[in-house]
Amino acid sequence: MDQSERHATPPQTTDPRPADPAPVRADHHLAACTQSHPTSRQPRSPTASTIDSPDRTQSNGHAYAAGMTAADCPFCAIARGELSAEVVLETDELIGFLDVRPVFKGHTLIVPRTHVATLTELPTELMTPLLEAGQRMARAVVEALGAQGSFVAMNNVVSQSVPHLHLHVVPRTKGDGLRGFFWPRTKYVDDAERADYAERLRAVL
Repeated sequence: MDQSERHATPPQTTDPRPADPAPVRADHHLAACTQSHPTSRQPRSPTASTIDSPDRTQSNGHAYAAGMTAADCPFCAIARGELSAEVVLETDELIGFLDVRPVFKGHTLIVPRTHVATLTELPTELMTPLLEAGQRMARAVVEALGAQGSFVAMNNVVSQSVPHLHLHVVPRTKGDGLRGFFWPRTKYVDDAERADYAERLRAVL
């Protein structure tokens, strides 16, 4: 064996099997949502203060929501036209735009123009418009993108990367590989424990 053969790089083999898709977080989009993308608007460029992840170590929703105001909220800036986004839906109360780090292409976020942190703070008069907008988007991803259906979801405080309420509408197709929304299930110890949980909820409703 000569010198070149001793130091030759062994041939690389390629695994023909496709790699498994990485698990996806439903709300993993804060910095990406505020990146500048060309639209018909001429927004200012996002600054560090608008894209830094908010503090999610707060122990309750009120403290969490207090960490961001309309003045420094990236979603409010999009609604005002100060940050660019691929806007796909606009009404007087709401705006819908593409998440630039989508679970699947066409993944849309629908947000109220008014700064509202979570669902518990959403004014009653915006409930129906928000649901109607979600319905329109769920229909649109099927008609425009050929999806078989959709996943419609909302995080409140936990896993909510931007403290401005937003409804996710994600195109879904059977066999699309999405694994990030499979939650572990648990069991009540017995009927008495289940009844106790039900009574605690009824007491505050």
